[in-house]
Amino acid sequence: MDHQEKPTRQRKPGGKGNNVKADLIAVVVAVNNSVPCVLTISQANALPSGPFELAHRSLQSGLRGWVEQQTGHPLGYIEQLYTFADRDRIGAEERIISISYLALTQIEDVGAAAKRSWASWYDYFPWEDHRSGAPAVLEYLRPLLREWADSADDTAIRLDRRRRTAIAFGFDNRLWNEEFALQRYELLYEAALVEEAIRGRPSAAPTPVAGKSMIADHRRILATAIARLRSKIKYRPVVFELMPPLFTLLQLQRTVEALSGRLINKPNFRRLIEQQELVEKTGDTTTETGGRPAQLYRFRHDILDERPVAGTKLPLTRA
Repeated sequence: MDHQEKPTRQRKPGGKGNNVKADLIAVVVAVNNSVPCVLTISQANALPSGPFELAHRSLQSGLRGWVEQQTGHPLGYIEQLYTFADRDRIGAEERIISISYLALTQIEDVGAAAKRSWASWYDYFPWEDHRSGAPAVLEYLRPLLREWADSADDTAIRLDRRRRTAIAFGFDNRLWNEEFALQRYELLYEAALVEEAIRGRPSAAPTPVAGKSMIADHRRILATAIARLRSKIKYRPVVFELMPPLFTLLQLQRTVEALSGRLINKPNFRRLIEQQELVEKTGDTTTETGGRPAQLYRFRHDILDERPVAGTKLPLTRA
């Protein structure tokens, strides 16, 4: 009698060992009184999110539904940010793929829902705001990062850590690059200098770095959004999604500065805005800014139809 092998049992999709779920996560950004804010839920330690379900018509419709349900805030402009799928990112047995989106909006003047919470993104990344010069936390971080770099036994690893730290944080007379927000957070995570890196390790020392933590890897997702937006405002006029219908040039400048964490040379900024013809005068003025009446402007939406996208740049001009 011939020996017959038993058929191999195939695991069904979604069964044990293949339990994969998809989450939708929103980084909703607004600027309020020159403060870049992010919409949060829970104890301001989580981004609005929810599972992608069969009932959702699309990823975007599912995301909009979850955000409005959790915060009461309808979304306007959104774009896909990044898909996070690392196996150990959540720390659970199941695999969760998170599809993140960046949304730009405005904070209502009145009637904000109680469950809606806006927090400055500099509460989570205090080392990112350079509008008043280099923040003091950087001097606190410098020796800690150097100690981490020098703790490597391998010389090549030590040199690589020093190089990456200097580039990301502007140490050793290097220039600060506002677009490296994600690289800076990931270096602090690698050096175990943020709470998320030592979470679940009872023997680990307390986190020595300022900045609020978030659940799971939501702070990494927020850092990704900050880096994307800081880059994008230089070559696309997305900043106007954050502006009211009528605004002054000073309000526009303060919004760009809030997002980038850098000051801008006022005459150069105004000259660039006028040269690019992105805004037009309304003929009205306002005294809300204090001092002399300020001219009110509005964004020229038709500019997007008049010229190629590559020409609608909004460069960041450093002071």
